[in-house]
Amino acid sequence: MSRLLLARHAETVWHEENRYAGGRSEPELTDRGLRQAERLGRTAVALGVGVVVSSPQRRAVATATPAAAALGVSLRLRPDLREVDFGDLEGHTLSEMDPEAVRRFRDDPEANGFPNAEPLRVAGERCAAALREIDGDHEGTVLVVAHSSLFRIGLCVLMGLPVARYRHCFPLLENAALTEIRLPADPSLPAGLLSLNRLS
Repeated sequence: MSRLLLARHAETVWHEENRYAGGRSEPELTDRGLRQAERLGRTAVALGVGVVVSSPQRRAVATATPAAAALGVSLRLRPDLREVDFGDLEGHTLSEMDPEAVRRFRDDPEANGFPNAEPLRVAGERCAAALREIDGDHEGTVLVVAHSSLFRIGLCVLMGLPVARYRHCFPLLENAALTEIRLPADPSLPAGLLSLNRLS
């Protein structure tokens, strides 16, 4: 069993507009985001991280790379940590979408995803399975860098919370902040949330 530290990628150029960057989008980090990534790298050293795992998307890799470099370890990429594919919402803000579709999405994003989007339950199970595998494969402290919606939905799955309520259970994951979880040996038991949005 390892100590899992989850970090949402650093700030991107789409952050200020709250433009949806999903599994097909590749916005770059802002200058502030690059500084957040460097800070995360220093924190990883201070916390004794031994393994760094990342989504293969550019914003996650750019966030995780300073930590791996500072620790002198290879960055491990996992395709199953890609962000949720938001379908027709990709690259758009909610204000640019049909208001009725937005209302239905806000009421129940699991049942009322946008056209061509990955089902949230599928994304959550994908994230949960990846984190369980990472936990089983490594000992010590592991830094996992991925994405806001994926982590929030995955946390709901791991903790036995309704996926449709992910935006209420976890309203925000701060960029490059740490969330620590503990996964029990018995996968039928809920994960423990030890810290949320701990700024490095």
